[in-house]
Amino acid sequence: RIWGDQGQAALEKASICLLNCGPTGTEALKNLVLGGIGSVTVVDDSKVEPSDLGNNFLLDEGCLGHSRAKSICSFLQELNDAVKAKYVEESVATMIDTNPSFFSEFTVVIATQLPESSLLKLDGICGSANIVLVAARSYGLTGLVRVSIKEHCVIESKPDHFLDDLRLHNPWTELKQFAKSIDICDKDAVVHKHTPYIVILVRLAEKWADAHDGQLPSTRQEKREFKDLIRAHMLNVDEDNYKEAVESSYKVSLTPGISELIYIIAFVNVTLT
Repeated sequence: RIWGDQGQAALEKASICLLNCGPTGTEALKNLVLGGIGSVTVVDDSKVEPSDLGNNFLLDEGCLGHSRAKSICSFLQELNDAVKAKYVEESVATMIDTNPSFFSEFTVVIATQLPESSLLKLDGICGSANIVLVAARSYGLTGLVRVSIKEHCVIESKPDHFLDDLRLHNPWTELKQFAKSIDICDKDAVVHKHTPYIVILVRLAEKWADAHDGQLPSTRQEKREFKDLIRAHMLNVDEDNYKEAVESSYKVSLTPGISELIYIIAFVNVTLT
């Protein structure tokens, strides 16, 4: 997933409270439930009316006259039964005024279609408890979203570019043996298209080195010629494995270095000893 392992873990641990389950709030919860959220609590004292059927895709005619919060929770659990969903049939404004401690158990509160007076009170409650408040309001096809959260540091940043350490510059014995066991000159179209691109790179890098005094391509011109060598072994232009080999050909010439973090640890160890 685009949010990574840490993001997924945070989703699974999160406890969400939705205030008012109209179309905006329901759509937000639907996306969170499908993403694997930990638990949700819906607060809404309304009953399902005919007007709800036309703008809320989680409600049908069988829900008419029933609790809107209960009906929404029931349908949300059908989307993902691993999510814990419960509902509270109480006025949102009344809960904010009389039971502020109710919100302390949540990590995020999503408030939809609330008047400014209630939002200001809720912001004070969530701010003092360090709870994220998301305020959303929609007007037909337009709307707004405001997030109230204290300043925080992100320490799980991802590198912009990660280079796979495939050891193509110096393959280990087993990799060499595996690569040699596959005939990259096999004219069978099926076999040729299913040869792993790493095998292609290992074999052709070895062929290049044999013709260049054991040296791998290093200059721009040599790298261009190495790509041409890969293309020359293609049987058809639609062979994705060879296209991937061409795109990854630069990895043959790169020698993975030792992580800067290892250098730092080594320096600290030497200094301490």
